[in-house]
Amino acid sequence: MLRARTFLLSLCFLAFLSQVNATAAPLHRPGFSLTDILSYPFIPELVAAPRANEIAFVRVVRGVRNIWLAQGPDFIPHPITFYRHDTGQELTQLTFSPDGRYLVYVRGGDHDANWPVKVPPDPADSPVKQQVAIWRASLRGGPPVKLADGDHPALSARNQLVFVRNHQIWTTTLDGTSKPHQLLFDRGRPGELTFSPDGAKLAFVSARDHDDHSFIAIYDLDRRRLSYLSPSTNRDSAPHWSAHGRRIAFVRRKGRAGPPEPILTQVPHPFSLWVGTVATATARRIWQSPNTLLGSYPQTAGHVNLHWAAGNRLIFLNNLDNWPHLYVMSAAGGRPRRLTKGAYMVEHVVMGRDRRTLIFDANTGTRANDDDRRHLFRVGLDGAPVIELAGGRRLQWSPVVAGPDEIAFITAGAKAPPAVARIALDGGATRVLRAGTVPVAFRRVRLIRPRAVRFRAADGTLIHGQLFDAEPAGDRAPGIVFVHGGPSRQMLLGWNPMDYYANSYALNQYLAACGYKVLSVNYRLSIGYGHAFHYPAHAGRAGASEYQDVLAAARFLQQRDDVDGARIGIWGGSYGGYLTALALARNSDIFKAGVDMHGVHDWSLDMQDYLKRPVGYETGDYDAALKVAFQSSPDASIAQWRSPVLLIQGDDDHNVRFLQSIDLANRLAARHVPYKELIIPNEIHVFLRWHSWLLADRASAAFFARHLTEP
Repeated sequence: MLRARTFLLSLCFLAFLSQVNATAAPLHRPGFSLTDILSYPFIPELVAAPRANEIAFVRVVRGVRNIWLAQGPDFIPHPITFYRHDTGQELTQLTFSPDGRYLVYVRGGDHDANWPVKVPPDPADSPVKQQVAIWRASLRGGPPVKLADGDHPALSARNQLVFVRNHQIWTTTLDGTSKPHQLLFDRGRPGELTFSPDGAKLAFVSARDHDDHSFIAIYDLDRRRLSYLSPSTNRDSAPHWSAHGRRIAFVRRKGRAGPPEPILTQVPHPFSLWVGTVATATARRIWQSPNTLLGSYPQTAGHVNLHWAAGNRLIFLNNLDNWPHLYVMSAAGGRPRRLTKGAYMVEHVVMGRDRRTLIFDANTGTRANDDDRRHLFRVGLDGAPVIELAGGRRLQWSPVVAGPDEIAFITAGAKAPPAVARIALDGGATRVLRAGTVPVAFRRVRLIRPRAVRFRAADGTLIHGQLFDAEPAGDRAPGIVFVHGGPSRQMLLGWNPMDYYANSYALNQYLAACGYKVLSVNYRLSIGYGHAFHYPAHAGRAGASEYQDVLAAARFLQQRDDVDGARIGIWGGSYGGYLTALALARNSDIFKAGVDMHGVHDWSLDMQDYLKRPVGYETGDYDAALKVAFQSSPDASIAQWRSPVLLIQGDDDHNVRFLQSIDLANRLAARHVPYKELIIPNEIHVFLRWHSWLLADRASAAFFARHLTEP
């Protein structure tokens, strides 16, 4: 059986090599090719009209992105854009016009959320990002029309379009007949543009200097007057209008300055909720989170998830009981009341049209291992219990309100790629919308259902993972550990909501079909398992405590009778690339080969970026942290590195400096450690072109076949 498995992997390797040539014969074993499985449809964005019964979503197939529209009551989808090529230009920020005639969207740009640490550069900095522009599509038919170069559009009740260009707010008309012009001047960088309900005023966040402080700005369009809500030395964000438009709720955090905070130990980062009166440009604090780690500003999807609900109430999210849960309180102040409770994470949140109901997805449910899925729930603000709307083996996420009694969302399964579906607000049957056809190539793919596994790290911490096991037990196969990036991410028992990790899921499926035992590990720092797990002590640059979870994953595979413990590989991207390199540097005795996609190799090179401010005279524990940062890096253990590695990175990466790959390559070469490179010119961190993913995945699969095939 071992020889048969080795022969199968060798055939896979030869097929991978043949695919490099476009004229080569297709892969016949394991029955489908990487081109086939990467033909999966993906839904990166879903939105709903504020009042009409309409939804729109982006559908991506082999890098070709198009927008689809579905209208009630039948919600039969049809495309309203007809792009035919993979140009690397994203379609994002879909916005319905209030009059129901148009859909505004952004084409181009880099809206990467994989590692939200640094301020993204100007779109003109990159060849891939030069074409960022505001477009509109008519809901009555006709070709899309480019309205202006820019990003971050917002539409008013008056159908006025505003957007950001060159760090200023501009405006133009939706009919495309007027020339765009700058609406106002503000010294900061504008973001989070939002109109008052009547469209007469525009609120936005004005980020100043190096993001060390920010204001909530209000521009009166009729009077052409700019004001700021109680400006201070703090960082203000997340403006939300009251229903009558006379007040604004927002979030406040302290500015980035003062005595240096410890780097090697965690400290609280509390936040407060404020309500401002627009007429007087004054605001007052109505709630302050406790000065504890659990009271810190949440970092899961939507962050604070602030909403202004009916009955003069505010909705927000916090980790006060170790889990990201929803709370409600009076906008006049008082004690918040928790709406959700239990050992699970609330993620994407939307308010019902009655403004008395919340719909959200969370990693909980009635089935075993639902903590590694996403399901849909509803909760009322007046004491009603949480009700599960959609559950089962499938996953559901990103709900939107498609009508008075209708919810649309994205759904996927272990074998079914993401699609848009709808369900009644009171639950019932899920109806999947048939948007386009599944590509013929993808129909050839035979996916497996990954299994939830649990194991413990050396310090006793319980770790979750998904095992991709396509072959029956009894045959000793090579094993591969997959480590996700982020690191605030979670891999699931099905297709992932993020495009980056949908690609990872596809490659893991393919590797399993080739005969590997693939273990995807949600190491500490992952979301979904509570605040303490999400924020462990001495992690990353402060000590790499999460590495013991990666090592435990390899030990878990080695202890299986169907895995050859002498042939364990590892791969990952971004933070997963860092952990891949760390595993190879520290434990080449266990990890025999690895694929490191745009990983960090020396934390100390990025310490200034991490601090987000220059180091002054008072350096706190900076010198000690700099040393620990290096010791926590793959570079620090380069003398122990023996195993071969494949380095993959686009050289226009603004999340992880390309210098990190140059640094490691030179160190490996100096020590004669075998390595290969796949450098993709002009690509960014999260590859914008489908062909770049195909190229990287082919190279990864071929690399493992070359180095893990022989016992």
